[in-house]
Amino acid sequence: MQRLTLDVPVPQALRGAILALGNFDGFHLGHQAVVGRAVQRGAHERRPVIVATFDPHPVRWFKPDAAPFRLTSLDQRERLFAQAGADAMLVFAFDGTLAATSAEEFIERLLAERIGAAGVVTGDDFTFGAKRGGNARVLAELGPAHGIIAETVAPVMLDGESVSSSRVREALGAGEPGRATRLLTRPFAIQGVVEHGDKRGRTLGYPTANVALGKYLRPKYGIYAVRVRLDDGSEHDGVASLGIRPSFDPPVEMLETFIFDWSGDLYGRTIEVALVGFIRPEAKFDDLGELVKQMDADSAAARAMLA
Repeated sequence: MQRLTLDVPVPQALRGAILALGNFDGFHLGHQAVVGRAVQRGAHERRPVIVATFDPHPVRWFKPDAAPFRLTSLDQRERLFAQAGADAMLVFAFDGTLAATSAEEFIERLLAERIGAAGVVTGDDFTFGAKRGGNARVLAELGPAHGIIAETVAPVMLDGESVSSSRVREALGAGEPGRATRLLTRPFAIQGVVEHGDKRGRTLGYPTANVALGKYLRPKYGIYAVRVRLDDGSEHDGVASLGIRPSFDPPVEMLETFIFDWSGDLYGRTIEVALVGFIRPEAKFDDLGELVKQMDADSAAARAMLA
C-alpha cells in the first residue's frame, strides 16, 4: 500500500488507475461501497486502484474553530483502504489553493493530468471544486473529454436511512458505540501514542495507558468496554475511561485504558483503542475506596460485555 501526495509525480505503474474519490472519514458502509466498486472496476479493467482522501478535512479548513469531529486518522484510513483491496492512498492537501480550484480545473489539471485517472467512482452526494461547483453530474459530463469515465454509487441504506458519517457521530455522542459499529462495520477506535500521566491508576491497582484525544470526535464521556490493539499486532480486552476524570483535579481530557491480564511498558508506543460497549457516564467520587469499588464493578461489566 503506497501513500501518495501531489507533491511528487504519481508513479507510472499507478497511472491509468480507477480512483475512488471522497473524504471517507470513518470509512463506513457507504464509503466501503464506493471503494468496493472502484476495486471491482479495477479488477475487471485490469487497472490499479487509488483511494483519494483529503487532509485536513475541508470542514476544518473553512471552519477552523469547529469542535473535533474526525472519525479516523490518516494512518487508520490507509490500513482500511488496503484491507478493502486498494493499491494506494492519495492524500489531497486541502489548502487555499485547492479550495479555489474550479471543478473544471480539478478534473483536467488534477484528475487527468497529475493523477492520470482512467475512471473515478464517487458517492452521489460528493462535491468538489471552488464553491462546490463540481458534483457527480459534472464529473460524468466533463470527464470523458479527459479520458475519465465517472461512476456514482447510490447511498447504502440501513434501518430506513442512508448511512453517513453524521449518523456515526450522532451514535457516539449518544453513548451508543454498538449503533456506530453497525454503521462502520467495526468499532470506532482512537489511535495514539501512550503518554505519561500522574500515575494515580497505578496506586489504585489499575495502571492505565493514557492517550490524548487529539482531533478525534469526542464520544459521550464515560466508561467503556474496549479492545486494544498494540503496535505488535496483538489484541487485548480492557476497560477505559474517556473524559475529564471528575474525581481528580485539575480536570484533564484523556482516554485512559486498563488492559486486562497484561503488563509491560507502553510509554511512547502507538496503540488503538476500540470502543465496544458503553458501561456508564462519568461520575465524581470523593472517597477513593468507593472509586476503587466502582472500578472493580466496571471491570467486571467490561469483561462480561467482551466475553
